[in-house]
Amino acid sequence: MPQHQQRKLDHIRICVEEDVAFHQTTTGFESYRLLHRALPEINKSDLDTSANVLGKTLRAPLIISAITGATELSRRINRNLAAAAQSLGIGLGLGSQRPAIENPKLFNSYQVRDVAPDILLLANLGAAQLNYGFGIKECRMAVDMIGADALALHLNSLQEAIQPEGQTDFANLVEKIGEVCAALPVPVIVKEVGNGISGEVAAQLRAAGVAGIDVAGAGGTSWARVELHRHKDPRRREIAEAFGEWGIPTAESVQAVRAVSDHLFVIASGGIRNGIDAAKALALGADAFGLAGPLVEPAMASSDAVEAVLSVIIEQLRVAMFCTGSANVAALRRAQMERV
Repeated sequence: MPQHQQRKLDHIRICVEEDVAFHQTTTGFESYRLLHRALPEINKSDLDTSANVLGKTLRAPLIISAITGATELSRRINRNLAAAAQSLGIGLGLGSQRPAIENPKLFNSYQVRDVAPDILLLANLGAAQLNYGFGIKECRMAVDMIGADALALHLNSLQEAIQPEGQTDFANLVEKIGEVCAALPVPVIVKEVGNGISGEVAAQLRAAGVAGIDVAGAGGTSWARVELHRHKDPRRREIAEAFGEWGIPTAESVQAVRAVSDHLFVIASGGIRNGIDAAKALALGADAFGLAGPLVEPAMASSDAVEAVLSVIIEQLRVAMFCTGSANVAALRRAQMERV
């Protein structure tokens, strides 16, 4: 089996079977408390959770974060995720499409428009690939391959540094990201994969012209630990283990990114596991939230299983909105919150 495909299968297996969570580093959301409003002065049935996300109106400000691609199992996962997103009226980001760019026979593991014609759909490539032969042509191919509404360029420097086959040339990427932003007919966002984005990096990306940033902060899945489980060499495992807690907690990253720009679209992801954390993320400055880890096993089973998990999180978000007197997402972003 080609290296790309084996790596994708390894990642799925490890995420399901091994302990790859952060052990000490948390998302930071536990340090905040939304102020309960005993008299919300709204009717819960009138709550509006809709949000405009990168030019599309979603029924909830939720984007399923990128998980996988390139294998038959990935195809099943992606199609189940897409069908659930279509049913719930939310967005979906697909896994890195690099394997399909290099081998068009893998296209079908990413193609989901037949089961999700209306969703916000994000294409995905590694930003570092702009230093390994990819350019605007390949970015357009990724978008066109799946009929995407936007392109996410992911930053995974720690993962690449630890990966057995990692590609670690991240030099001069800001300029190249800017060129992609200027050339593509769809919005370009930049996302981390679980270690967060600082205010300084956000300012660089804003200047490059990105439409949004997905902070993908620390506190959820530790990709250093995922890659640790792929190593056979004890020395490489020891190096990876040292970085198991590395990263900027999601709550801190959201605030840092929001502080450098009012107009950037900010997605909070990284360890969000319930609607209360989602509500806190929005109150801290995010425009939408994302999650992936809790959906891997359900997505291997069925779209109904995915929908069951997400519908609980969306209802938790609604209850949090009701109990803060927030009639809509814009009001929730102004909700009172205390540091505890």
